[in-house]
Amino acid sequence: MRQKNNEPVRFTIIFLILFFIFYYFNIAFFGITSEGRYYSAFLADHVNYIDWLRWLLLKCSAGILSGLGYTVITSKYQLLVIGIGSIRLIYTCLGFGVMSFFAAFVLAYPKPRKPKLIFLFAGLFAIQLLNVIRFVLLSLFWDRQSQRIIDHHTIFNIIIYIIIVISLYFWVRSNNIYKNNAANRSLKI
Repeated sequence: MRQKNNEPVRFTIIFLILFFIFYYFNIAFFGITSEGRYYSAFLADHVNYIDWLRWLLLKCSAGILSGLGYTVITSKYQLLVIGIGSIRLIYTCLGFGVMSFFAAFVLAYPKPRKPKLIFLFAGLFAIQLLNVIRFVLLSLFWDRQSQRIIDHHTIFNIIIYIIIVISLYFWVRSNNIYKNNAANRSLKI
């Protein structure tokens, strides 16, 4: 009985530890793979998952735009839709903070490993799919010159966190429904 009372505390501690590890590891890795004081050419050239993700997101966005009939040019950091607009993908556009939050929550939550992994990979994929949709829309409709009270990063973060909270609610609830059904079945025996 005592162990049940400690589950929320245990979850919270594990969640916070994992979140800080994921979040700050990504920031540190970005720092050492960007030219400057602590630059590591080996890591930047051979295991730079940040550049790989940026490349993948740019290519997916460009592929969708090309499929829609637009002429698109990409570079290491930019996507240009000829005659319409462009976007520049900086580190904060890649969603590592959102992914860190989501991964920490899913991994910390007390659930069997297989459902965790399935939900984790599906959720990370969905986050990046929404990111690609955002890049496509921004490259077509975003005007940097106009004055805005809230920028697109804030709008995207609000939307993505609402989606994440709703999906986590149903995922956690499905765990409780499973436990209740299993308990009811064992009582009938």
